[in-house]
Amino acid sequence: MTSRLAGRWQDAARATGLLRPDGTVASTIFAEMTNLAARTGALNLGQGFPDADGPEYIKAAAIAAISDGHNQYPPGTGILELRQAVARHQQRHYGLELDPDTEVLVTTGATEALAATILALAGPGDEVVTLEPFYDSHAACIALAGATHVTVPLVAGPTRFALDLTALDAVVTDRTRLIIVNTPHNPTGTVLTRAELEAIAAAARRTGAIVVTDEVYEHLTYDAQHVPIATLPGMAERTLTISSAGKTFSFTGWKIGWVHGPADLITAVRTVKQFLSYSSGAPFQPAIARALDDDAAPHELAASLAARRDLLCEGLQRAGFDVAVPQGTYFVVADGAPLGFADGMDLCRRLPELVGVAAIPVSAFCTPGSPTAEALASRVRFTFVKSEATLLDAVARLGRLREMV
Repeated sequence: MTSRLAGRWQDAARATGLLRPDGTVASTIFAEMTNLAARTGALNLGQGFPDADGPEYIKAAAIAAISDGHNQYPPGTGILELRQAVARHQQRHYGLELDPDTEVLVTTGATEALAATILALAGPGDEVVTLEPFYDSHAACIALAGATHVTVPLVAGPTRFALDLTALDAVVTDRTRLIIVNTPHNPTGTVLTRAELEAIAAAARRTGAIVVTDEVYEHLTYDAQHVPIATLPGMAERTLTISSAGKTFSFTGWKIGWVHGPADLITAVRTVKQFLSYSSGAPFQPAIARALDDDAAPHELAASLAARRDLLCEGLQRAGFDVAVPQGTYFVVADGAPLGFADGMDLCRRLPELVGVAAIPVSAFCTPGSPTAEALASRVRFTFVKSEATLLDAVARLGRLREMV
């Protein structure tokens, strides 16, 4: 590696397991599995994006916005109508009172909100605590900030992945600057309980840490209730809440997200965000502002996904996998060990050729070589945000695995 290529990008690649020993960079596991699915004609149950668009009226609103001239830079904070819609949504669903002028910031998806927040508030000498497994951008952004990534395991149990409360108490210290929470959780599908959230809140209050909560799957829950940590006593003043329209309304490519919290923290995040994208999604913002007043569409999507979840989980169980039935999101984690597959990464690379289905190894969401990565080495993630016909086909294909072991 020549010195002119040295930089913080290497830290991000290393933190996400993409930096090879020779200094070259591997593609993400999502790109690898998607390309493998395309090359083999496999059904792609790896990358989590719907194969159908959201409600027609939302698309029509975006088209109308283009025709009406919403095609130039929107305000860097997001259009007022969308910020007001976010505030109404949070008050209506959770009783959170927000000032749309000072406490809400529109971002280019939840990913930019996470990046701007971590870059704004953490740096060298700080520790940032996340759950493990973690969404890969969490690790990358922590590395870009020069902070130290510390994790708390989610432990696989017979019915759900549970937060290791003993580990949480041990790793959250006076060095902890941020605690990043993701619930409903990608990739495990667990929804943190009120007791688990209260333990995180207590740790934050004890150490003075700021909580950053990624709630993009907030409306996609099935057998559990989503509780925003900002609603717990004493937490609104120390929590930045992130969400987006992509998962709620099935428009993942529009990249309309937001973050809300105390005005001083939003000012810090906005200061960084304005030098990332500045603004984006001009015609999509008014469309999502309208969509956020619609509580029926997310409810209908969640009901549909619950049925598709059951279809896939039952099929995986018949195929011989151990399955932790998810309480939220649109992912299910299945254990290939009962079928003789101890290495989930190897299984995912073989599945497209073996039966024509693509998945993602859970180890890709862990620190390389960590105890959690080892504990979850045989587990793989499938998505059920696909049509019923696609899932029925996938279940039939996966059923052939029993004949191969």
